[in-house]
Amino acid sequence: MNDILTVGMDVGSSAVKTVVARSRGRESSDARSATAADTDILTLRTDRIRRRDLRAVIAESFEAALEEAGLRREDVAYIATTGDGELVDFRRGHFYGMTTHARGATFLIPETSAVLDIGALHARAMRIDGRSKVLAYRMTSQCASGSGQFLENVARYLGITLEDVGALSCTASSPEMVSSICAVLAETDVINMVSRGISTADIVKGIHLSMAGRYINLLRAIGACGTVVITGGLAADIGLAKALSDKAAEHKLQVEIRTDPRSVYAGALGAALWGAYRHRVLARRSAA
Repeated sequence: MNDILTVGMDVGSSAVKTVVARSRGRESSDARSATAADTDILTLRTDRIRRRDLRAVIAESFEAALEEAGLRREDVAYIATTGDGELVDFRRGHFYGMTTHARGATFLIPETSAVLDIGALHARAMRIDGRSKVLAYRMTSQCASGSGQFLENVARYLGITLEDVGALSCTASSPEMVSSICAVLAETDVINMVSRGISTADIVKGIHLSMAGRYINLLRAIGACGTVVITGGLAADIGLAKALSDKAAEHKLQVEIRTDPRSVYAGALGAALWGAYRHRVLARRSAA
């Protein structure tokens, strides 16, 4: 079988992530066992939704990703979606978010035993096996202050960018913890901290530790151990990753918190890989 070109699109509440991948056409390779030796990632793209029409952002992201890869739409064998991907009316298949994040994480870091997917509105912890099968999971409530949107709102109030939060957090010397699980009340805590003269670094570090405490509870609930990979929109936040490691040590949880520069694309990448697998299965059935 020839190489297979697939597109994976992860439609979230704040951004559309698009991955274009080329999978080797080996019969022994499928989405559950494919490694970096079997698959080339041609495009990694993020398009912020903001207040734009979501369908327009989806179309723009797809076309721009193909252009970056030097491909035409007819070159693509399978377009797979995840998240709110039902809005992608030109998709060929849709995959559940936990499944795609699990697959993307194991592709990036093969020894992954658990995934912590932190998005704009919620976070979920998943314990998985070596073939990316989800064995157990737990999620935060949508109103909790442990989300990417909450952190972005706080960063905006503090006058810093979300991209600067991680490095700033790592410079904190006396972090101030956020007490409330409610996002609205937690933001009130932040306002009070500013009025008391607490430094921005100590505020964001305290928020990271507060969020990390909630995530550690999720990991404990699923029985996580070994390598835990952060995926989703906050996977690039080095301050949050450090806070998670600190909290894991504090709770004596036997895990190693890891991330990859491409972890934010794990959902879209997993969709592309599952798309390649499903395409092979359908092709074999047609040939039978």
